[in-house]
Amino acid sequence: MDASTSEGRKLSRGFGRLTLLGALLVIAGVTGLVYTGVATLTSMLLFGWLLLVGGLVGLLHAVESRGTSYFWLGVVVAALNLAAGVVVIRHPEGTAEALTMFAALLFLTGGVFRLVGSVVVRGPQMGWTLLQGAFGLLLGLLVLFDWPHSSLYVLGCFFSLALLFDGLGLIAIGVGGRRIVGMVSERLDEEAPTTDPLSKPPEEEQK
Repeated sequence: MDASTSEGRKLSRGFGRLTLLGALLVIAGVTGLVYTGVATLTSMLLFGWLLLVGGLVGLLHAVESRGTSYFWLGVVVAALNLAAGVVVIRHPEGTAEALTMFAALLFLTGGVFRLVGSVVVRGPQMGWTLLQGAFGLLLGLLVLFDWPHSSLYVLGCFFSLALLFDGLGLIAIGVGGRRIVGMVSERLDEEAPTTDPLSKPPEEEQK
């Protein structure tokens, strides 16, 4: 087996692992869309643990940089991350309600700014910007009017959609990568010499 064939198989296995990971993410995303309440709680717990881990890492960096002007700033930021992580893990429902309210306000303000900006500027993409602004405004109002009940499914829906699209992207990369590797391997096999390198040329055999 030559080096090119070996490398091709390694690349193909790597893209196959990406495809498998993408399929798992798609399954998780679809499951989260079905059970949005569980997905919301899971996303809050993951968010809390990420804050805790980030706070611990920041605290270690601050300790390593003691004696510098960065030390106290690093300690304060790490302490805030640790405190926020503890609060999120201990009160995931309340955190989901607060973040849902924040998301609704973001949708509202973003929609209003897009609507006003598209009317004032009147650029070539005015229709598309108007549509985006109206969609953001409508989504923000729907989430806000159903709050706090909307906190049970909004964040979980967004989290599941993120998993779903990330999984589809990984599947596309994995399948496309394996296809390209297969095409390159076939081209190399076609261009490889078919004669035995140990055999003598016909001219030497006649001599």
